[in-house]
Amino acid sequence: MRFLDLGRISFQEGLKKQEKALQETLHRQEPETVYLLEHPHVFTIGRAGKAENILSRKDGTGQSIELVATNRGGDVTYHGPGQLIGYPHLDLRKRGRDVHRFLRDLEKSLIQTAAHYNVKAFVKPGLTGVWSHKGKLASIGIGVSRWITRHGFALNVNTDLSYFKLIRPCGILNCPVTSLSDLLGRPVELDEVKKVFQSSFEEVFEGRSGVVDRASISCKSWIIPSRL
Repeated sequence: MRFLDLGRISFQEGLKKQEKALQETLHRQEPETVYLLEHPHVFTIGRAGKAENILSRKDGTGQSIELVATNRGGDVTYHGPGQLIGYPHLDLRKRGRDVHRFLRDLEKSLIQTAAHYNVKAFVKPGLTGVWSHKGKLASIGIGVSRWITRHGFALNVNTDLSYFKLIRPCGILNCPVTSLSDLLGRPVELDEVKKVFQSSFEEVFEGRSGVVDRASISCKSWIIPSRL
């Protein structure tokens, strides 16, 4: 399994990267790949999405926000700077062909990431994603093609939460949304969270020890930069 840091790229460019990784994983040309990245401001709507869940496409400055229909599961969500996006491309053919378990393990890795910051996160019965006492912390919307996973999660780190007021997140009425920075009352570095998430993800999916020493974390991510 490899982790590639794509930096900040457009949602459309992210889709191209995903398709390439999916084909490489399907034909076992490369190891399973997890992309970590940010997107510029964009609303995306999944297969179950409803247009009425987009309340406005203009931000506080009057700028229009891009809207992209995509083939992931779920309804409408927002992506933007300060949000950790993860696109895991795992081969479920060798992982029991169990999509439900993949979702639950992905939630678990995000909960463990939050726990590193002493944030208690949890799941809600009947809903996909990760929550805290102040609201939704991470959204999940995946796709599976020939048992290879695509799309993934969005974890709010330093996200401008005002953008979520322009939509009904995941189609849920009166859905409060929060971030790690909001919960902690201080800025949290995105590169730091990438490192913590990688450790948590490897612990859950690979059975590796995922304990990260806070003193060892720097803002320089050791995740491999992508040159794809």
